[in-house]
Amino acid sequence: MPATAAAKIPPEERLLNLVVALIATDQGLTKDTILTSVAGYREQSEAGASKDALEKMFERDKESLRGLGVPIETIGDWADPDDLREARYRVPSAEYELPEDIDFTPAELALLTLAGGVWSESSMSDDARSGLRKIRALGDLVDEPIIGFSPQLNPRDPAFPALHQAIDASRVVTFPYLKPGESAPRTRRIQPLALVEYEARWHVFGIDLDAQADRTFLLSRIVGPVVTGRGSFDPALREGAGERALAGLEAVAARNSALLEVNPGTEAALRLARRATPAEQGIRVAYVDVHIFADELASYGPEVRVVEPADLRDRVIDRLAATRDAHGGVA
Repeated sequence: MPATAAAKIPPEERLLNLVVALIATDQGLTKDTILTSVAGYREQSEAGASKDALEKMFERDKESLRGLGVPIETIGDWADPDDLREARYRVPSAEYELPEDIDFTPAELALLTLAGGVWSESSMSDDARSGLRKIRALGDLVDEPIIGFSPQLNPRDPAFPALHQAIDASRVVTFPYLKPGESAPRTRRIQPLALVEYEARWHVFGIDLDAQADRTFLLSRIVGPVVTGRGSFDPALREGAGERALAGLEAVAARNSALLEVNPGTEAALRLARRATPAEQGIRVAYVDVHIFADELASYGPEVRVVEPADLRDRVIDRLAATRDAHGGVA
């Protein structure tokens, strides 16, 4: 195999291959099996990458997946659980399998199959669908190389791939970042440590080198290319970064909540109820960013009314008024 073949599998695809492999096994896979069988590692190994480099890549990938909420279980030697030299890794099947008492009618199965086909057409290549069929046929057998997916992952935020690669390589990045209310973007220079999803939006967490402090940036506010520099940093900084990022976002949300009145049976009621708590006058919803939350509430139109805080209510009114004016409406 040519040495350039390893470069054809991007990091996000390697992560997906790893997840599929760890789900497909009950007894777990050793590190050696993963590095020689899972697509993404296998090509690197065949291209001449050292075992030490592959093991470091695997450790980074485990941390990235755990930061994204994938529960990777480590199984040590039964006689000495602390001996991890021959440890096996897996994603517990109970996390993804349906309960045994759930059955589907033929009509429901047909609908699920149709939905799965639509999902595949929009996000997976032919190789990905073929790989999925082969993984299902493998069962618990892992003797043969695990053929990986070839999906075309298309996160809505253009900055995602470059940031993911920079995290994987422990490289410093710069990017233009535009905060609400500012007329021009500011250049940010960070050591990116983790990508996390919170409230259906992607954030990058890292060390802002100018501020010399941890910072979390919303990917949708990166308004230009992410440039990977020559500077690198200690990969150990990434350990636990995903958990710290999510804890920080949850702490911000805990300090900010809105009291809302929502029309029952509407889209607003359906979407907001999933993260709301009942209140005497309606529901209370925590939020991280007042600007983003105001955008969301304004999109529901008359289905939701903001009781408090006043700042959020004013922002929603401003957005609704701007929409009205843009379409030639009258008060």
